[in-house]
Amino acid sequence: MTAVNVICPGKLKESYWREACAEYSKRLGAYCKLNIVELPEARISQKPTDGEIKAALAAEAKLIEPYIGLKGSYSIALCVEAKQLSSEELSQKIGDVAVSGASVINFIIGSSFGLDGSIKSACDLRLGMSRLTLPHQLARVVLLEQIYRAYSILNGGKYHK
Repeated sequence: MTAVNVICPGKLKESYWREACAEYSKRLGAYCKLNIVELPEARISQKPTDGEIKAALAAEAKLIEPYIGLKGSYSIALCVEAKQLSSEELSQKIGDVAVSGASVINFIIGSSFGLDGSIKSACDLRLGMSRLTLPHQLARVVLLEQIYRAYSILNGGKYHK
């Protein structure tokens, strides 16, 4: 069974985000071993300078780096500027990665300022969820739903219509 890590900054504060994630986590249990890795968010001022943002992204990158490039892993950075895939294409990608021998798939969500360039470069794939800007709490829910949908498609489930 493939392990799926969703690596993201911060904790979900509101109960409705936690409940939505818990529901998809429960559903995904039939298809993969899901781990949600909540990393500390770098603290920055209310009106950060470019330097503060760059330093915060670099600090977050140091926490993400240990998950990338490990033998048997495939890492996907979620980036607004990246190529978008349909649900069917994401399903195919997950299936291809599993068949290629990867035992771990890492999905990496950035903080409110995105991901450091070093993380984007180190990942095997850059994936765009939407050209719209989403709060990272909502992005986590949408990502979990799409991973569930992808596994449902792969396994011939009725969830995807």
